[in-house]
Amino acid sequence: MIRLKDIAERANVSTATVSYVLNNTGNVSDKTREKVYQVLKEMNYKPNEIARSLKIKKTSTIGVIVEDITTFYVPEIIDGINKYAEKLGFSILLVNLRIYKKLGLKLDNIEKYKDLIVSATNELLSKQVDGIIYIGVHTRDVTGLIPEINKPIIYTYCYTSSNQDSVNYDDENAAFEATKYLIHKGHSKIAIISGPVDSVPAHRRLIGYHRALMDHQISFNPAYIKTGDWEYQSGYEMAKELLKNHDPPSAIFAMSDVMAGGVLDACRELEIKVPDDLSLIGFDGQECSWYFTPKLTTMKLPLGQMGELSIKKMVERIKQLKNNENHSEKTQLLCELIERESVSCPHQ
Repeated sequence: MIRLKDIAERANVSTATVSYVLNNTGNVSDKTREKVYQVLKEMNYKPNEIARSLKIKKTSTIGVIVEDITTFYVPEIIDGINKYAEKLGFSILLVNLRIYKKLGLKLDNIEKYKDLIVSATNELLSKQVDGIIYIGVHTRDVTGLIPEINKPIIYTYCYTSSNQDSVNYDDENAAFEATKYLIHKGHSKIAIISGPVDSVPAHRRLIGYHRALMDHQISFNPAYIKTGDWEYQSGYEMAKELLKNHDPPSAIFAMSDVMAGGVLDACRELEIKVPDDLSLIGFDGQECSWYFTPKLTTMKLPLGQMGELSIKKMVERIKQLKNNENHSEKTQLLCELIERESVSCPHQ
């Protein structure tokens, strides 16, 4: 085993100088640093990274806790995290809680799964991660889920009511832009199939929808509002109710691409052509939206960008923590309108 003392003797420097070079600290001249590097190379020195990380209390490793990796958007967020982490010289440790598999869709009682999160947090902390990124299964308040720790935490696709960092997308603005797009195409009879009534994203999207109508002096019609559950069947059933109305809409805004798929099947059964007889816009930008017939116009979530920003914020917070600084912010990124084949101007 090669000791720092052995390296110092061959390089004719002190052991402290060798330590400074290895840890990139201290005031060491370029000439001396180069001499030590040369000796390290000659002696084929391999540092004990675990011991080193314990000494300097930094591993350049970020822990990532995912509530459920099977959720459609998670892989793209993780890819964004990985992409930016590699650029900055960081690696990640991933823990998948598998919440949907273990507990189902009802996540209102945090006590049911808080033990899972505490266990995952402790596991990552035992491996000396420099911080934790927590990715939720849907946008909601997760205050109190992660115990207080002395490492930075970035909440992604979720948030807390406390002063902690979060990275999400702007639901209200996205719904506003989707509705405005339909209005600019000439539609005034615009229906909406929302998510569940207790969903924060669904509520914010309804606000954006309503704001777009008001901004363009279009009357709000309660008959054009239907409540779904993000899934295909609710899109199918709600579309049939809307289209059998005595004054049917000329356009439908479905709050998920999967519900939009249900709308398309309902239209086929009723022999309503999209987009000739009815315009349709979805939400999420899922891969399936490309394979619908017609190809679905949709609002795409900035998932990769959310992942990149999460790791970027994490690195900033690690530096700030080292300097005894404390900053945080809640960031909402904009969604992107993907124009395809399911929207056209209404018949006059």
